[in-house]
Amino acid sequence: MRGFCPRERRRSVVMGRPRKHPPELLDRGARVVIDSGRPIAHVARDLGVPAETLRRYVRQVEADEGLRPDLPSSQEREEMKRLRKENYELRRANEILKAASVFFATELDADRPK
Repeated sequence: MRGFCPRERRRSVVMGRPRKHPPELLDRGARVVIDSGRPIAHVARDLGVPAETLRRYVRQVEADEGLRPDLPSSQEREEMKRLRKENYELRRANEILKAASVFFATELDADRPK
């Protein structure tokens, strides 16, 4: 067994929690709701899925297919997530650059004769 070395970098793998219901089952339920017009609660009960889980899935399928223009599609959600991350990184870099410029400005002023 290997000992722990503090210099070793270990990468943590972040895994989402496993899905309780297979996507195929939710797809089938969403198709039934959209195509037949049956209430979500009835279809969810027939499939053994919580009604709220199926309702959220149906809303996302409708958004992805353009049936709900008021909701963002999956691609739009991913793009917003990517842009938020990029925005955070740029703000962070900007703060670092501001701090560095203040540091170097004070260093230059200290060397200047008065």
